[in-house]
Amino acid sequence: MHPFYANQRSGRVARLDQLQSWVAETQSGNQAWPASWQWQLVSGDASFRKYYRVIKEDGTAIIAVDAPPEQENNPAFVALACHWREKGMRLPEILATNFEQGFLLVEDFGDVMLRDRLSAATVDGWYQQALALLPSLQQIDDCQDYPLPCYDRAMLERELEIFAEWFYRGLLQLPETSQTQHVWRELCKQLVQAMLEQPQVCIHRDFHSRNLMCLPEGRLGVIDFQGAVRGPVSYDVVSLIRDCYLRWPASQVMYWSEYAYGLLRQQQPSVLQDVSLTLWQRWLDLTGMQRHLKAIGIFARLHLRDGKSAYLQDIPRTLGYVLEQAQRYAEFQPFTHLLLDQVVPALRECSLISVEAQKDLTT
Repeated sequence: MHPFYANQRSGRVARLDQLQSWVAETQSGNQAWPASWQWQLVSGDASFRKYYRVIKEDGTAIIAVDAPPEQENNPAFVALACHWREKGMRLPEILATNFEQGFLLVEDFGDVMLRDRLSAATVDGWYQQALALLPSLQQIDDCQDYPLPCYDRAMLERELEIFAEWFYRGLLQLPETSQTQHVWRELCKQLVQAMLEQPQVCIHRDFHSRNLMCLPEGRLGVIDFQGAVRGPVSYDVVSLIRDCYLRWPASQVMYWSEYAYGLLRQQQPSVLQDVSLTLWQRWLDLTGMQRHLKAIGIFARLHLRDGKSAYLQDIPRTLGYVLEQAQRYAEFQPFTHLLLDQVVPALRECSLISVEAQKDLTT
């Protein structure tokens, strides 16, 4: 084995040993790992975090989180979790923290993601339950220990640049011309403006079927919330109903959009008081375009930079959302042509993406 990779592996093993010792000491008062306890890798997500399930001798389970402090804002995660729980949201309880090393112990929400429960017959009931969480979430005020960042112009533009850098120029290796740069700048300007003109509320920023857990009591638990910001009122709605990992019929998506609009107007009258359904739909469409462009860039970056290639298979579906919304608006005709003439053909030629996944890109 090359020394570089040997050192990497040695570092991972040492860190795992440190995490296990900390968990054992926190839970049993002894750094030695109890022989009767079980340790299971639950997941390593698209970030630097890793999750492990600790099953004790009596069968109770908790989750140990390895979140390197150099890459993850653990104090923000803990502050948000405690504050949102106080406001009635069902988030994992924080059981123990070690900010210096980047270790956490949290409540175990089990393995059943909302995604696992969804079918054509069940999705409407589950999505209505998920959308019903948003009025309360949007009204949560800032906690003292972690005021939410604002989803400002600079942040939105940085996210859009991820698409240009890692997907357009990186994965597809498409050339930029003065014309394509102009088309891209005009698109970004309109998307950002549509997001900034909306009422700004507390948003989860990754509210979708993999971050909602089906709990034994029948409620939905919320995870992966540390990216929360103050941002556009339509953001979490479109994150759910145009999920990067799932696709539902357009008529059903439209129904959920109108359902969310009515729900938010009823429970937060002042927020959408003077907003027509037509304007709401435009906000939702353009906000979704920005989110999906960012996601495509992140999926490409995970492959190119981090060696995590599974997310490439979600690019065609996500790009399909972008194309679908761009085609609805006359002002995006130049961008639609750019997608159809350059981006879609290049993606079709990408051997890293399976034939099955390519079927999710409808043109």
